[in-house]
Amino acid sequence: MNLARLDLNLVVALRALLEERNVTRAGQRVGLSQPAMSAALSRLRRHFADDLLARVGGHYELTALGQVLLDRTSTAYDVLERLFSSQAEFDPSRETREFTLVASDYAVTVFGAELARVVHEEAPGIRLRFAQAPTTVVDDTATLLSAVDGLLMPHGVISDFPATDLYEDRWVLVVAEDHPGVEDRLTRQDLARLPWVTYQRTYDAPAVRQLGMLGVTPRVEVSVDSFQMLPLLVAGTRRIALIPARLARLMAPLAAVRVLEPPYEAVPLREAMWWHPVHTHDAAHLWLRETAARVGRRLGGDA
Repeated sequence: MNLARLDLNLVVALRALLEERNVTRAGQRVGLSQPAMSAALSRLRRHFADDLLARVGGHYELTALGQVLLDRTSTAYDVLERLFSSQAEFDPSRETREFTLVASDYAVTVFGAELARVVHEEAPGIRLRFAQAPTTVVDDTATLLSAVDGLLMPHGVISDFPATDLYEDRWVLVVAEDHPGVEDRLTRQDLARLPWVTYQRTYDAPAVRQLGMLGVTPRVEVSVDSFQMLPLLVAGTRRIALIPARLARLMAPLAAVRVLEPPYEAVPLREAMWWHPVHTHDAAHLWLRETAARVGRRLGGDA
C-alpha cells in the first residue's frame, strides 16, 4: 500500500464514525459539517470496499470489517498523535502533559510512588497515569507499547523491545504471624503441603513458575490479581505466599504476617521500563526514562 496516497485526516474521521456510529455526531465530534463527514465516509467505503456502517432500522451498526477496524483505528490514532507530538527539546519545568505507564500494583507501590514524588518536585506541570497491564500484554506487546509511554515489568516476561533497568528485588515468603505450623523457617516439604495464595495473571504467575522448577505443584486456595492483597489473604490463615521483598517490607506492618526466606535460591527480580522504539529519540520520553532510571538508582540494589 502506498501511504503517500492516503489522507491521514481519514483516520480521524474513521475513528469518530466507528465510535459514534452516526454521521452527524461524528462530524460534530471532529468539527466537520454533515456533508463533509458523509464525503469522508464515502471515501472510506471506497478504500475498504466495505460499507463499514450498515443501516439497521433507524440506526447504524458496524459491519464485520468495521468491528475489526474499531480497535485498530483507536490504536493507530494514538500512535499518530504521539508521533506528531514528538519534540526535539523538552523542558520539564515548563511543559504540561500526561505520561501513561502500564504497571502492576507492586511496581506502582514500590517504584511509582517515588517516581511521582520526584516528578511533582521537578516538573509540576507533568501528570502521571498508571494503568494495569491487560492480559494480552505478551501476545500483543507492540500494540500496547505503541499506545502508552512505558511498561514497568520485570525481565523474563517480554523481550525484543528497548528497556532501561530500574532496580532489583528478590522474592520472599509471607506467612501469618501466628501460623501454627511454621516457626522461623520453611522447608520444601512445607511448600508442597501448605495452601497458597498466588498472584495470578495469564502472563505472569511467579510462584507457580518458580515452584514448578523445583518440582513442586502448589496447592492454590486463592489467586488474586494484586500483589498488595497477598499478605492480607495470608494473615490469620495457614496459607503462604510469594511476594517481592520491597513490597513485603511495606505491607508486613499492615497485615499480621511474618517474612521468611525461601528454602531455595529464588530467581531475582529485575524491574525495567520498556517502551516502543518510536519513542526512543523523543525528548520528552528521554526525560521520562532518565528520570525513571534515576529514581531506580535511588532505590538501590539492596532489597
